[in-house]
Amino acid sequence: MTKITVIGSTNTDMVVKAGHIPRPGETVLGGKFFISLGGKGANQAVAASRMGGTVNFITKVGDDDMGKRAVQHFEEEGINTDYVFSEANTVSGVAMITLNEKGENSIVVAPGANESLAKKHIDKALEEVIGADIILIQLEIPLKTVEYAIALAKRHQRKVILNPAPAQKLSKKVLEGLYMITPNETETEILTGIKIVDEGSARAASNLLRECGVEVVIITMGDHGAFISSEEHTGLVSGKKVEALDTTAAGDTFNGALAVAIAAGKKVKEAVHFANCAAAISVTRLGAQASIPRLGEIEVGPI
Repeated sequence: MTKITVIGSTNTDMVVKAGHIPRPGETVLGGKFFISLGGKGANQAVAASRMGGTVNFITKVGDDDMGKRAVQHFEEEGINTDYVFSEANTVSGVAMITLNEKGENSIVVAPGANESLAKKHIDKALEEVIGADIILIQLEIPLKTVEYAIALAKRHQRKVILNPAPAQKLSKKVLEGLYMITPNETETEILTGIKIVDEGSARAASNLLRECGVEVVIITMGDHGAFISSEEHTGLVSGKKVEALDTTAAGDTFNGALAVAIAAGKKVKEAVHFANCAAAISVTRLGAQASIPRLGEIEVGPI
């Protein structure tokens, strides 16, 4: 049994699919509107659960219809909601997403209740943090809460995977508390100052992050795959070529699948290949959580 504790955000996504993403001052007519459950933490929790993990989710929602709908959905997905906290007179997080015809997106997030997920909430879920095989965290909640959770996990020798999104600078203290970090190309550049243009630049950026104390660095590079830097394996694991419809939850699907595979004892290269396959399916579907595949759908061929 793989025990995954996800600490992160819950949002409701308001999505418009249009011909192109508007430029400043431009109005684009036409398009399709839909509402989808999202938030990086929630997406990764759902992905981990659908991949077969036993998932505990630490998050915060508002006492509103969006928050209640999200909690009901987590329960339907088999996620433990004992540590989904709710607060009166607080709105749940909302993301406004525009999709173009290529599946690329532009996203603005109003964090709402996510902004007040605090140390006290982590303390209330202490048993689930220190009892997890993998702790999976993102950056759509306060950085102080993230830092506290990582320090707590380090004291108890728990493995933390940090998906550093949305991108921001991180201290060496945070980095040295991580087992694994999974930035994309843009996030890697913000973290290291190195623009990712090829395998060589990915290797250089990974080396910098590992020098800061991260044991395993995985740089996701879209349909090119993911670059791994670790004692066990270093090199690019190719992605699966598909026609993208919506890339919104690709990274979250990757991270949820990766966490389960690592917790199950898979080698890093094998785990990344599995996560690539899961993410490739997600981009062929609309929506965030609606796009995340289930374990039985994933066909993992040779690496």
